[in-house]
Amino acid sequence: MNARPGDIAPELSAQAVADTTAMATETTLLNPRFYTTDFDELDRIDVSSVRPEWDRLIAQMKSDPNKGHFKKTDAWDKVDWAGMDPALKVEFIDFLVSSCTAEFSGCVLYKEMKRRGNNPDICELFNYMARDEARHAGFINDALREAGVAVNLGFLTKAKKYTYFRPKFIYYATYLSEKIGYARYITIYRHLEANPEHRFHPIFKWFREWCNDEFSHGEAFALLMKTDPKLTTSTVNKLWIRFFLTAVYSTMWVRDHARPEFHNALGVDIDWYDQEVYRKTSAIARQIFPVELDIDHPRWIPGLNRMNRAFIAMDEAKRVGGIGGWARRMAAGAQAVAAFVSLYTIPVKTSTLPDSVRMEPVY
Repeated sequence: MNARPGDIAPELSAQAVADTTAMATETTLLNPRFYTTDFDELDRIDVSSVRPEWDRLIAQMKSDPNKGHFKKTDAWDKVDWAGMDPALKVEFIDFLVSSCTAEFSGCVLYKEMKRRGNNPDICELFNYMARDEARHAGFINDALREAGVAVNLGFLTKAKKYTYFRPKFIYYATYLSEKIGYARYITIYRHLEANPEHRFHPIFKWFREWCNDEFSHGEAFALLMKTDPKLTTSTVNKLWIRFFLTAVYSTMWVRDHARPEFHNALGVDIDWYDQEVYRKTSAIARQIFPVELDIDHPRWIPGLNRMNRAFIAMDEAKRVGGIGGWARRMAAGAQAVAAFVSLYTIPVKTSTLPDSVRMEPVY
């Protein structure tokens, strides 16, 4: 990505890039992960049962509606990084690094699926999705460079630990990641559209078209799940869907509550924002998931707050170190597990899956 004429980005020091890349490389329960899977199983997918919907989605992706979107224009205002509140700067850079890592992890996974496969339908899909995610990651990294930092994406590919997931777990996790990404971006975009005084960085102006990429990627995984009804109808898989919903939603809660200055600058209450994102994601996910978390249940918010306190305690214990720190970390870990079990056992809402899974963004 090239800056606009006249823009001067701070010099990137090797140490700044190394530090930022280390942030992206770190593997924790809250950080975005890199995944690998059984590519041979993916290669055997037969999309004939969803062919009309599949062909329409692929045609849309092939047309590449966002081809020229991820470029700086005159709408890219100058950012006063030096004058930014230090606490906000730390949290915003953390947000950008996390977002860049998440986008790039999708690029790596999709590119590998395309490289390893022979199924023309699957290879074409993942080629388009890898293209989109690479643009997203590059655009965020370009924004980071203006702050004098950046993620070494080439090094990240080699250094980041990879987590093996069976294909069905890739479907559940990635579908949710793409749809919740859409819900997060469009909620921020609409809020700042109504309250432009809180738009402290120009990247938010790019969120509307950007989030439509996330939406279409989620549509692809919904169709992949539709090719095998057992993935969403068997009792065991319904329990797995419930698990991934609980894990993704609670992780988002903890991660967002670790960035109070970022959300304060945006002018949003974190509890409201997260609940709004859950509500949008849950409504969208009815297209393919027969179970939905009850986010209005009396145990829901208290359970999320218990989870957040447990993660704060684990982080503090890690800093203490030694045997005492280890013991406190184990105790906090047990509290996190108890909070997760409490959330997981909240009765879910059920619905009948529609005949057609395809949706269009409406928010």
